[in-house]
Amino acid sequence: MVSGGPEEVGGKGMGYKEEVEEQPDLLQEVKPEFVEATAPNGGVPDVRPGVPEVRLTWRRWVIVFVFSSYSFCNAFQWIQYGSINSIFTKFYALTPLAIDWLSMCYMIVYIPLLFPVAWLLDKKGLRLIALAGSALNCLGAWVKTGSMKPHLFPVTVLGQIICSLAQVFILGMPSRIASVWFGAREVSSACSIAVFGNQLGIAVGFLLPPVLVPNSEDKEKLAHHIGIMFFMTAGVATALFLLVIFVFQEKPPYPPSRAQAMIHTTAPEEYSYTKSIVRLFRNVNFDLLIVSYGLNTGCFYALSTMLNRMVVINYPGEEQNAGRIGLTIVVAGMVGALITGLWLDRTKTYKQTTLLVYIMSFVGMVIYTFTLNLGYLWVVFVTAGVLGFFMTGYLPLGFELAAELTYPESEGTSSGLLNVSAQVSSSLIFGDSGPIWIMNRLRNWMKFLKTSSVPLCEESEGGDGRVLISTVFHLPPASKSNRGSCLCS
Repeated sequence: MVSGGPEEVGGKGMGYKEEVEEQPDLLQEVKPEFVEATAPNGGVPDVRPGVPEVRLTWRRWVIVFVFSSYSFCNAFQWIQYGSINSIFTKFYALTPLAIDWLSMCYMIVYIPLLFPVAWLLDKKGLRLIALAGSALNCLGAWVKTGSMKPHLFPVTVLGQIICSLAQVFILGMPSRIASVWFGAREVSSACSIAVFGNQLGIAVGFLLPPVLVPNSEDKEKLAHHIGIMFFMTAGVATALFLLVIFVFQEKPPYPPSRAQAMIHTTAPEEYSYTKSIVRLFRNVNFDLLIVSYGLNTGCFYALSTMLNRMVVINYPGEEQNAGRIGLTIVVAGMVGALITGLWLDRTKTYKQTTLLVYIMSFVGMVIYTFTLNLGYLWVVFVTAGVLGFFMTGYLPLGFELAAELTYPESEGTSSGLLNVSAQVSSSLIFGDSGPIWIMNRLRNWMKFLKTSSVPLCEESEGGDGRVLISTVFHLPPASKSNRGSCLCS
């Protein structure tokens, strides 16, 4: 028996309060969570003519495991360059920024392709999207195996772009798999498990490449070790693609929840993808979530991409520890994701949990920023773990909150919009021309003011007054025509 409104039992529909008040009987039939939780094997006797029987199947765990596995592989390929940025910079004789763009291409490719893929997910279902994602992931991994020469950087770019296409077919799946295959009391935990695979892939991507590809001045030796890493990845991606072909199914024989049972009885003609997107953007609560989720997750993506550079600049020669710090961030986030998933399944306190996680993410980011250059690696490990627990642990929570706010809209569309916001935010934060460049320059400027005793507007004896300024702001050397000028002129 359902007592109270949908918010009290944690059902979908937080973004549709007016519709709930108009149709209370229908909503109670859609989300009788307490009934489902007490029925044997997840089954619920029909309470309305024409509604299919609700029943859970053991295969749901196989489906989420298979998805998590190829999501793991794709996430590993995203960060495998960034985690050993300095090594690939040396091997391909490029700038660190060029190597970082191999990770950033994942963000750039995702943004324009979200809506076509989300439309395919709604129209064609889970299996086609799973096949496309795992196939592209496999193809991209094999293309990279042809880039093990210093002059073949364009080949590795092509392989990474193909892998980034695969990511478009992966990131919107967790909440959809959870709703299609899992019961009402399991959706948050299932979504956390699905996201868990992606996070585990990032963690291994931080840990394994520094071990497989040790730093060396011999490019032939580097090519050998890079080849081992690429062929291992391609072999795993191929096995997972075959697993998707033979194991992954579209949907269970019986709907796992009353909400899914009602969706099965709805005629396809009643659903409009364009109108669904319009309704999503008219939902003010969801709009606020898009902005906040994008900032939080975008910071994580940008931090992951540039972590190797951050650590190596402050701790030269610590490439392996840079990978371990990344591993610490992601593993702590995986623990946080599982805990928040279990917590939400039992309490349904989405707003309160979100606020707490945002506040702690902000605190963790501030502490991490101001302790990075203290000279103590153990401090960086501790602060990175605290930051990762909250910042990375929020990923599945955001998907589930979006599903709650936007029900009965497609989970694939709502989670896709959240991912686009994260990709846009990370692209703005990243690079030597974005806000992070400005922050770095201001930080250097403050250091200069604190440590320098040389007047800014005077020329040093026998030298150039711009020298110190140029070291702070990376300005070009002064010419004879502009010597004697100062920052104030």
